[in-house]
Amino acid sequence: MTGLTGGDPRLFQLRQAASAAAAAGRWDDAARLWQQFLTLAPGHCEALHFLGQRALQRGDVFGARQLFEQANPPDPMVLLGLAFACRQLGDDPCEMAALTTALTLDPYCYPALLAKGASFERHGLRRRAAQIYKDALKIVPPDERLSPALRADVVRARAVVQQSMVDLDAFLETKLSALRAQHASSALARIDVAKEAMVGRSKIYTSEASLLRLPQLPAVPFFDRAHFPWLAALEAKTDIIRAELAALLQTTKAEFAPYLNYPADAPLEQWVELNGSPRWTSLYLWKDGARIEKNCALCPGTVAALADIPLASIPGGEPLAMFSALEPHTHIPPHTGITNARSVVHLPLILPGQCRFRVGHETREWKLGEAWVFDDSIEHEAFNDSDELRVILIFNVWNPYLSQAEQASAAALIAGYYDYLNADLAAV
Repeated sequence: MTGLTGGDPRLFQLRQAASAAAAAGRWDDAARLWQQFLTLAPGHCEALHFLGQRALQRGDVFGARQLFEQANPPDPMVLLGLAFACRQLGDDPCEMAALTTALTLDPYCYPALLAKGASFERHGLRRRAAQIYKDALKIVPPDERLSPALRADVVRARAVVQQSMVDLDAFLETKLSALRAQHASSALARIDVAKEAMVGRSKIYTSEASLLRLPQLPAVPFFDRAHFPWLAALEAKTDIIRAELAALLQTTKAEFAPYLNYPADAPLEQWVELNGSPRWTSLYLWKDGARIEKNCALCPGTVAALADIPLASIPGGEPLAMFSALEPHTHIPPHTGITNARSVVHLPLILPGQCRFRVGHETREWKLGEAWVFDDSIEHEAFNDSDELRVILIFNVWNPYLSQAEQASAAALIAGYYDYLNADLAAV
């Protein structure tokens, strides 16, 4: 929280005196001094935070809200106070707005994450609450460093997350029941281990997939071409696909949208620079399993080429196919995909040189018209070190080591996971 006093010696003296009074437990004196400070520096966060908390201690919730709302610019801790006051007053929209703003200012403000999860929980949205709590639990300090109140919130968050995993497990079993009846238990052995990891009961050491990791799959950065007999036919159509892409870039370049569009209050980590950026854009032919008709109509040759390929299929998730454009001197930082059940295909179409791609410990340079297939659950990154645009065709297929039963079951688990979360959204 800001403690700046603008160089005014009166403000400095008042702040020092107010802090000393509070440290000595002379709360009324501290409040009087902070009020004098506020007269000279309206909107000062530290003064408003103290006076707002003092108002809450006296039971003056409405007065506290008025004080917190005066902060200019707002501060995450003041916004937390405002959220608390709004919750006490039954103003749910104001509470959520204050928490969202606090997390926009500081996505790692774990008290705000805990409060946001608690808000969803109070409204019966336990699945969304569990997702928020999971994010908070990743960054909270050790219990011994927390205040008693925050420690109680963390204990509650852990309990909600644990119960959500139990509920998710039962829900996912409903998605697998029909498949278990069709296949021998041994056929789904890897799926069962994957589900156990998905609901937090086990750990897999082979990949870094963020959602569904199947055990006992070879951690192969770039797959052997022999697994994909259709690659040569795809590469033979490179000129057709390139010509359609060139026409798109001439007529509909504006339709290429930023690939990353995370909300402002999300913890962006390595994606800060590229989130919402035109430096990495895409034009989808299929997205989240849906065919984008207006784009497919402009690329009949590309669509025909993809029609001969066994694309991954997941309700609400796959197929996915897109043109991916990377601007000059742009780096896509190290990251991993959601599952090792699928594989990702790259077909380079516009390749100015000095463009490379790393998967695990293996780095390759793209070659025009030569496709490769890789496991995106292994850490990977991309570089365009040239002075020109780089564009590749990207689409997803299944990991070549999966049986048909495992493909269907992995699709059921992933689709089931999103169905489980989206049930809360449908209830809002």
